[in-house]
Amino acid sequence: MQYRYLGRTGLKVSPLCLGTMNFGPHTTEPDSYAIMDQALEMGINFFDTANVYGWKKGEGVTENIIGRWFAQGGGRREKVVLATKVYGSMGDWPNESGLSALHIKRACEDSLRRLQTDTIDLYQMHHIHRDTPWEEIWQAMEQLVQEGKVLYVGSSNFAGWHIAQANEIARSRHFLGLVSEQSLYNLNARMIELEVIPACRQYGLGLIPWSPLAGGLLAGILKKTDGGRRAAEHVQESLEKHRPQLMEWEAFCSDMGEHPADVALAWLLKQPAVTAPIIGPRTMDQLTGSTRALEIKLDEPALQRLDEIWPGPGGRAPEAYAW
Repeated sequence: MQYRYLGRTGLKVSPLCLGTMNFGPHTTEPDSYAIMDQALEMGINFFDTANVYGWKKGEGVTENIIGRWFAQGGGRREKVVLATKVYGSMGDWPNESGLSALHIKRACEDSLRRLQTDTIDLYQMHHIHRDTPWEEIWQAMEQLVQEGKVLYVGSSNFAGWHIAQANEIARSRHFLGLVSEQSLYNLNARMIELEVIPACRQYGLGLIPWSPLAGGLLAGILKKTDGGRRAAEHVQESLEKHRPQLMEWEAFCSDMGEHPADVALAWLLKQPAVTAPIIGPRTMDQLTGSTRALEIKLDEPALQRLDEIWPGPGGRAPEAYAW
């Protein structure tokens, strides 16, 4: 496993991030334990979760599963770079969501308790909160860092302007600021190439793409439409919308002798600013199969062909180009 630095930090993480959103709702607790154990065996040390995962308001289902897995010992917690998130609604009272200093403090304490740990390695703001001033947000985050409850702060679903604003104000407070951004990014969703990726590169944020397979669209959907998520109505609608591209895409992957999901991940790993795409396995096979992407080499003609099939609004910038 070739580890990468997370943005401008000295923190080393695996090039694939284990997403845990399926743990609880779609993957049983014992199977979740097995997947996390196997991830460590494979060298994956970067785990991502959120206090709202599990989708039972206020219960933190997925965080609790991870906490009980940590409690088994065996160096599990020490090996993991642990990322979770704050923002979503954790109750029905007015201060149980958002990014007020009050909610950040309480949500952090609750996540630490559920995760059965003393420190969150990467505490991410799940969304921008336009009603809370950055001075308040950074004051709360600085306090958590001073107390040793948080080490690094990241963002998720931020616009380029939000990243710039956040880090300029953090700089004025002599605080490290954002070190990562978690965004929707895949071959079919390249809007962040216009402003978010330039902002990440300018401010030294590691990019952590979510939904790297576009909800299954890029995972060989033309051959797998008989069940599961790919049979859902919205997926079928997307399939029909993109059928000509998908036919070209899957033919391209077939010519390479590779599975489409692996090529989609390999393409992301080739993009400047990307640190680690998030893989969200529901099964052990989905986890173990994902590492093939680390071995695929996409040369210049291949990258050009992918730009033709899936043109992005920002295009593909040469790696040597500096924003």
